[in-house]
Parts: sequence; C-alpha cells; structure tokens
Amino acid sequence: MASQSVTTNAHILVIDDEPDLRTLYELTLLREGYRVQTAGSVAEAMRAIDTQRFDVLITDMRLPDGLGIDILHRMRDERRSERCIVITAHGSAENAVESLKAGAFDYLTKPVDLSQFRVAIASAIQGLAPKAGPARRATDWTHSESSAAAPLGQLALARLAGESAVMRGVKERIIKVARSMAPVLIQGESGTGKELVACALHANSHRCTGPWVAVNCSAIPENLLETEFFGAKKGAYTGSIHDREGFFQASKGGTLFLDEIGDLPLAMQSKLLRAIQERCVRPVGSTAEVPVDVRIVSATHKDLPAEVAAGRFRQDLFYRLNVIDINIPPLRERSEDLPALCKALLERIADEAQIEVPGMAPGAIEQLMQLPLRGNVRELENLLHRALALSEGAALQLDEIQSPLSGSVPLDNYPPEATEASCESSLPTDLQGHLDQQEREILVKTLKETGFNRTLAATRLGLSLRQIRYRIARLKIDVPKDDGPEE
Repeated sequence: MASQSVTTNAHILVIDDEPDLRTLYELTLLREGYRVQTAGSVAEAMRAIDTQRFDVLITDMRLPDGLGIDILHRMRDERRSERCIVITAHGSAENAVESLKAGAFDYLTKPVDLSQFRVAIASAIQGLAPKAGPARRATDWTHSESSAAAPLGQLALARLAGESAVMRGVKERIIKVARSMAPVLIQGESGTGKELVACALHANSHRCTGPWVAVNCSAIPENLLETEFFGAKKGAYTGSIHDREGFFQASKGGTLFLDEIGDLPLAMQSKLLRAIQERCVRPVGSTAEVPVDVRIVSATHKDLPAEVAAGRFRQDLFYRLNVIDINIPPLRERSEDLPALCKALLERIADEAQIEVPGMAPGAIEQLMQLPLRGNVRELENLLHRALALSEGAALQLDEIQSPLSGSVPLDNYPPEATEASCESSLPTDLQGHLDQQEREILVKTLKETGFNRTLAATRLGLSLRQIRYRIARLKIDVPKDDGPEE
C-alpha cells in the first residue's frame, strides 16, 4: 500500500455525468485523504487535463458528449503519466476489454462497489512516480516506478536469457504491460519459459511486493477445482474443520498466474469468468461473496482460438484473458540466443550441484544449433544436464551425448529437418509431464529401496542432498515424517 504522504497528495479527476454519482465518488475519495476534482463531460475533462496534471483519472464510459475511451486515447497519444480507471455498464465485457487495450489501468462495473472502488484507486496510486518532467518511456519504468520493483524487475528480466530481436521485443512488452491491471495471456510452445515471463510481469509491476501465486490448472483434479480456486468454509464438506483460503484470496494485492489455462473444464471456465468479471468469489459452503484484488496472468501451449472454435474453451473467457497477449518464440526461431542460454543454464546447474561452472567445448554451440530442439529451453537444459554428467575434463563435450527423444542417434547425426510423422510418433504430447513422471518414478523407487534415507538415495542417483531435496519438493513426493535422520 502507498505511504500516507503519497496518499494525501494524490490528485484525482472524477468524470461522470450523473451529479449524485460524482458526489458519491468525491466524498468517498475525500474520506481517504485524496485531493479530488470533478467533471461532467468529455469537454470539461479535456479542459481540466489541458491545465493540470493528475495522478488518477476515473471516467464513466458513456458521457453526454462522447465516450470515456476518447479520453483514454488522448492520454495515450500524449504519453501522459496519469493512470485511468474506467467505469462500464454491468456485463459490458466488450467495453471493459476495449478500455484496457486502449491503455486503462483498470476498470469497474456498475453499480460500483465502494470497497472495490477504494481498492482500485489505492492500487493505481501505489508506486506512482513524480508527475514532474516529461512522460516516461516504457523502457525506463523499471528504474523509476518503484525502488522496490526496480531490482526485482531487472533480476526477473535477466532470467530471460538472450538478446535476439524477438526476445528484446518480449522484454519490452513485459515492461510496457506490467504497469496496468489488464489480464495478460502468455502463449508459446511447451518449454519456452512462459512462467518466467509471468514472473517478470509480476516483478515489474506495482504489485511486486504482493503475493505471487502460480497454479498449474492441469494438475488439479476436477472435483477440487472450485475449492482450490475459491476456498471453502468450515463444514462445507467432510473433513473441513476450518476455513480454507483459495488461490484468489491468497493472491490478494498480488498476481495470480494460471498456467495451462486451456486445460480447465468448461464448468470451471464459467465460474472463473464470473470471478474475473465481478472481482468477487464465493467460497464453497458460503452464502456471501468475498471481494478479491488480484491481477490475472494466464498461459497455455494450446491454440485457444482453435479450442474456442471446437467448443472446448469459452469465447467470452478467452476475450477476458486475452486483453493483452505475449507470444514467446520457440528456441528454433532464436538460435542466436543459444550461447547466452547455455551460459545461464550451466551456471544454474553448477550452482545446484555445487561445482565449478564448466565451459563449452569448441563447436558445441554449433552442434546445438543443428538440433530442432522441439522441447525448447527445457530440452536444452536436459541435454546440458546429460552432457555435464557424461563429459570428462573441464570443457563440456556433446559428441557422444544423445537426446532422450532422439533414440540412438548421436547429436552429430540428428536430422535437422525431421518429418512431422516421425516427430508425432516419437514425441510425447506433454514433454514436461512425461519427463516429470519418469523422474518421479525413479526417485520414489530409490527412496523406497533406501528406506527413505535421502542421503543414501542421493548418493545412488549421483545427486547432492540439496538436489534431491529440491526434486522431492518440486515433484511433491510424500516422504514419511518418521523416516529418521537424513544421514
């Protein structure tokens, strides 16, 4: 939340043609300590904007002499720094989406809930930079928006290794769209780094100090989806002995990342749509709705327009989620990023294994560039893990290493252009799920054979204790609490 000094100095322009509503909004804001000015039309608002600078503009969508979106277009064209909140008619999804695409920070629907109204204003004001000086460029935002956000944002962007033109475009778009509350849909093939992009969005936003909650929609059983997302009241079901918080409540003031959103069943899509539209959720077993303050970022490897056409994904939810889109290119379209990616991945692998960072043997990068790498960064990381385990000497050799998906073909002989038929017959449809399942089975088998002695199991698998702990946690393997000491 913003500091008191920022709150009391914030200057807000309220634009609405209904005098009663203008008064209601003005009184609500004055009680919060803001300085407030009002306007009843587009023309009156434009005159105020000509002569003054504000922190936040609140505008109704329909005004006697025009639309609130006309004001948004002017603010965008003049690169003004004011954040705009649009008030739309109830159920007018098209207007809400249009306003967010035009640059609105957030939107509210009529009749406006005053508690949501106050939250939206506080969120818009949080982390505002000084009004003095020219409008900020999007690429400067991480340095000026918030002292807390800047280092987090830069670190998150640095994790997206690569400086190819397409990756620079992705990073610039992250910085640009991180500032608003507009939902973002991240699309890309499996293994391209969609969660890293979502993390960077959160870290570069004014919500960076709030919770970051990441949810894999495909990993939750259908009968538990509503409870997991919206929470449950005590006694709502057998064994429910206390209130349970859902993902929306846990994300309050932060970002909720919905990975593999395309795997949600239709019934849950309908409930999710309502939660996003109304900014409220109803916990299982409750008769009252709970307001929520979250930013939604979603991701999928599926072609959602095709899923909509096939009737497997709701069109209205798609338009709600796809206000802003970020497309991550596959690794084969940015092979110039391979040196930077290999360096970053090897540093991380070496850190986990507590060894010196190895160098790449001459010609190794050129060998990798010959591979289709259809598993993208995830497949590259797998290859580097294997190379590090099997290579001898300080330099990483790839000559004798085989891709786990390439059968018995050495990397030197990996066909650069495999046919679609051969790929479909040899590749799993969910690469990460396939690899995770294999790793999980090996770990569980080894743990059982060693009596759940993690130190012994790690030794058998050639891992450090730190590595096996990490994998047990990541794969959610249940280890008995009475398994004795680790060593």
